[in-house]
Amino acid sequence: MTVEVKYVVVRNGEEKMTFANKKEADAYDKMLDLADSLGEWLQQAPVTLEEEQREGLSLFLAEHKDVLSQILRGAAPQETVKKPVKSKTDKTAPTPEEDAESGEQAA
Repeated sequence: MTVEVKYVVVRNGEEKMTFANKKEADAYDKMLDLADSLGEWLQQAPVTLEEEQREGLSLFLAEHKDVLSQILRGAAPQETVKKPVKSKTDKTAPTPEEDAESGEQAA
């Protein structure tokens, strides 16, 4: 027989998520607290959001708080700065040889 310890995050009587360790459960609970605070703040926004939209937006913002804090500090968020690196085989315009092969003329 094995004994497993599970940490369950419960909100308003509803089980939200189960974790194997306390640190992850606490982090998730803290993120939900932030989402609740953001949801209350978004109610004061000059735009009208349905409750489901507001909850979804507040949860998204809470889940991405690190990127949001970078944006609010005026720094470019690291997640969106990364651009795909073009390899030497990627070409943006056909070479004259490719134009000749395809029968197209350069404009």
